[in-house]
Amino acid sequence: MTKPRNMPRQLHLPRRAFLADVGMGFTGLALGSLLMRDGVVRANEGATHSLPTGQPHFTPKAKNVIWIFLVGGMSHMESFDPKPALNEFAGKEIGETPHKDVLKANFLSENLRIVVPDDANGHIRHKLFPMQVGFKKHGQSGLEISDWFPHVAECADDLAVVRSVWTTDNNHGAQLQFHTGRHVLEGQFPTIGSWVHYGLGSLNDNLPSFVVLGTPIADCCGGIGAHGANYLGPEHSGVQLGVDPADPLPFASPGKDVYREEQQAEFGLLNKLNKLAAVEYPEDAAIKARIKSYELAFHMQSAVPNVVDCAAETESTQKMYGLDRKETETFGRQCLVARRMVEEGVRFVQIFHGSNGGAGAWDAHGGLKSGHTKLCGEIDQPIGALLKDLKQRGLLEDTVLVIGTEFGRTPGTQGSDGRDHHPFGFSVVMAGGGLKGGVAHGATDALGFHAIENRHYVTDIHATVLDLLGIDPRRLEIPGRKRLDMDYGQPIREIIA
Repeated sequence: MTKPRNMPRQLHLPRRAFLADVGMGFTGLALGSLLMRDGVVRANEGATHSLPTGQPHFTPKAKNVIWIFLVGGMSHMESFDPKPALNEFAGKEIGETPHKDVLKANFLSENLRIVVPDDANGHIRHKLFPMQVGFKKHGQSGLEISDWFPHVAECADDLAVVRSVWTTDNNHGAQLQFHTGRHVLEGQFPTIGSWVHYGLGSLNDNLPSFVVLGTPIADCCGGIGAHGANYLGPEHSGVQLGVDPADPLPFASPGKDVYREEQQAEFGLLNKLNKLAAVEYPEDAAIKARIKSYELAFHMQSAVPNVVDCAAETESTQKMYGLDRKETETFGRQCLVARRMVEEGVRFVQIFHGSNGGAGAWDAHGGLKSGHTKLCGEIDQPIGALLKDLKQRGLLEDTVLVIGTEFGRTPGTQGSDGRDHHPFGFSVVMAGGGLKGGVAHGATDALGFHAIENRHYVTDIHATVLDLLGIDPRRLEIPGRKRLDMDYGQPIREIIA
């Protein structure tokens, strides 16, 4: 008989497991089949490495993370790394300016996947595009921030801006790369949120440890891989939630025709089956995780609607986040729910902004001024409110806030009024949780072309977050899984208090 193509290679039960299942009768076989289907029985059999205990490796500075990702590639020059030289030399080719050295081959050959546009004669052509917005210095620190972020700028002395981040993908696969550290051509790997979940677990048994708000990135650019756990197992992936209290669990609702008492009885039976299987596999961490996931799924159905219901917030708080304005209501609600979630012990909240089913709304190949004006108007007030709200509640010292995007935009023009993808140097904004405030770390050159000072690959951002949470990523390594040195990154000590 021909073996079915979709049959797992290691579907057979070990003799010990088979005898135990026979001893438990149909219930044992049923649960054994369920666990084998999910691939958890064999996952840890014969494992030689120690699994995380849920405790940090060293004293942490923070407990939670709110990770905001702007899909499409926000311009670093029109946000947190202003470049007045673009105005001075607007309309000129880079080679016609005193900054022509940025085009030297040693700068451009670090990544063979990156192709810089040139003309028919092989000369690099890059006509400079002036800044599309003004900027000012803010706070006692004098941090320079564009005029598109007035509310965030009020929190300048709480921000740590890393202006020297670089990546290797010059297309929107960089969205996946920003979350996993790997180029899309290398496949999918665990994300930063899943590593936090794997290493530390939950602070609240009624809520997921890793939550995703907003529309995730499109399949073209990594899809669910940007909040997935890959080889760590699906139990460590982000859980997608809505912020409508009437339907916050679009992927986990039992259905309107199922009574809670009926579902409680079903979960009760599953719990009994799980515990029988736990006798059979007393040391199997994956079964313990499965038992916990069933329990969590039930508790979430009452806990999640409460935590996403912002009606209990004061009118002034709701207005501060922009819930009274059409432009800011959606993202403002997501930011407010994120605050409520970390308040309730959710470890990692990942918020996507700008997903549009394709490359992302922040992808400004044309109409940069009009597009960024609109998008910044949607996020500035909510992010500013989130920073202030966390701080006044004493939560900012325990929460790391990250505002990132997959790459920056070119200093030169594309078309008449846009900028192209730019992975050579861009900015990531961080705040809270043991970080210094009012600092700009690293630098790009005068045109914003290259990260030239204290350069940081994207996983240095990951490593910094993990370090603040008390996690050593090398101690989470799973034998047999290929890890590159770049996967681990290096904590950015200069911005850690």
